[in-house]
Amino acid sequence: MKENHDIAILGIGTAVPEFRLEQADTSERLTDALRDTPNSARWAKKIFKQCGVETRYTCEPNLLETAEHCRYFSQSNQEAPSTSDRMATYKRESVPLALQAAEKALSDAKVDVSDITHLITVSCTGQFLPGLDAALTQRLGLAANVNRIPFNFLGCAAGLKAVCLSSQIASSNPSAKILVVCVELCTLHIQPSSDREALFGASFFGDGASSCVVGIASEQHHPIFQLGNDHSILLQDCADEMKWEVGNHGFDLYLSPNIPKLIGTWIPEQVAHLLDGGPKPELWAIHPGGKGIIDALEEVYELTSEETRPSRTVLRNYGNMSSATILFVFDEMRQELVNRGAGPTSGLSLAFGPGLTCEMIQFTYRGVTAIQETKLDESYV
Repeated sequence: MKENHDIAILGIGTAVPEFRLEQADTSERLTDALRDTPNSARWAKKIFKQCGVETRYTCEPNLLETAEHCRYFSQSNQEAPSTSDRMATYKRESVPLALQAAEKALSDAKVDVSDITHLITVSCTGQFLPGLDAALTQRLGLAANVNRIPFNFLGCAAGLKAVCLSSQIASSNPSAKILVVCVELCTLHIQPSSDREALFGASFFGDGASSCVVGIASEQHHPIFQLGNDHSILLQDCADEMKWEVGNHGFDLYLSPNIPKLIGTWIPEQVAHLLDGGPKPELWAIHPGGKGIIDALEEVYELTSEETRPSRTVLRNYGNMSSATILFVFDEMRQELVNRGAGPTSGLSLAFGPGLTCEMIQFTYRGVTAIQETKLDESYV
């Protein structure tokens, strides 16, 4: 892997809303709402049990109500929240959650707000103007001329895309410090529907925010994920496999059951292109877009349960939080590596989104000891 100087993820912050959805309880309440369509109720119960999620978080307390009082489970369109209602909730709830994650990332990176030169905001679950980028600039106290780059409505892969862009920016501008902030309120788009597509999406998406700071690492920045080469690919003839469209009652999601198979078939060639003959990575930061995606990559690359544990842990504890999820995976992985005192370790991160698109980047984990040893070696040159 060709290193981009010492460009790294310097700090990470994550945040979730206060309301927790227990999977078993949510399944019971949803199947109760579907009692007039027993086939759908049985299918919903099955998919909720098998999707690999145990808990998720939501900004919407109404989703914890009984089936009778939950507007998102209602089978009557007159009672279900309109898209306008959902966007009002998104505008109210997204900024505080994003702010919390961003402040944690800045603190973790030991970077002052005055050092931030670029702000990349990422979200596909809501829109308003002036947008999240403007709100965070003011709330965080960033410079008025900070370079703001909004990534809107790009789907699950956008969080890793923002990391890749940040690495490219820092490569051409060594003094740059890029703040990436992702916030997704996926549960606002749970549909009052008995259709299998809508129920599938309702089974494993959750709300959350994540943030990171990317820039040139110094001795104070540890542990870090040093960033290497990246690669982006839009798979051909796959546009209909994953869709995210604006409807009258929130955004309508369609995920094809063919996605894991397509990833297992087409992604290895792209990974091989990025690795360019290099060895198989030791760390795998996989966006848990669903249990099937992790399963497919685990099978293709003969990964161990230890190698996929960070992704499965995030899926189990938080669900799929769209673009915000990948930084949760990096944070989970970092905690594991710190706990076992790991040395420099090579890695690969992958995320998938509508298109189908795949974003990937090589990285190297470097702990405190590795950084100190590197500085010591340099002093003798």
